[in-house]
Amino acid sequence: MVKITLIKSVSNENKSIKATVEALGLKKIRSTKTLEATPANMGQIKKVAYLLKVEEV
Repeated sequence: MVKITLIKSVSNENKSIKATVEALGLKKIRSTKTLEATPANMGQIKKVAYLLKVEEV
């Protein structure tokens, strides 16, 4: 399990980055989700890692 928190705004990012953050279930800054560490989720997290805080649970 991985706990992700959105720590930076996506307002100045392109559509692809915004869509990835939304697909991870994050909407506002400081919103948090706990996800399974599947290869698909980890790929999405890696793509937008500079916007997130990632913790192992």
